Amino acid sequence: MCIAIPAEVLEIRDGNVGLVDYGELQQEVRLDLVDAKVGEFVLVHVGFAIQKLSREEGLETREIFRQVYAALEE
Repeated sequence: MCIAIPAEVLEIRDGNVGLVDYGELQQEVRLDLVDAKVGEFVLVHVGFAIQKLSREEGLETREIFRQVYAALEE
């Protein structure tokens, strides 16, 4: 099974590279597969943005991931 993580695009750099924010972590990812703009949410898998999400979907999914990780730590 593969997991894609929602992230917000903070910046688009030369070479179609985006700086994204996962909530507590920022990372550069490739934007070759989607037409994303700053402020939009994308799903990221193995360093590539693979799909755009609405802001609502991105924030909701991020919260679900946070809850799952918190439960695993208990």
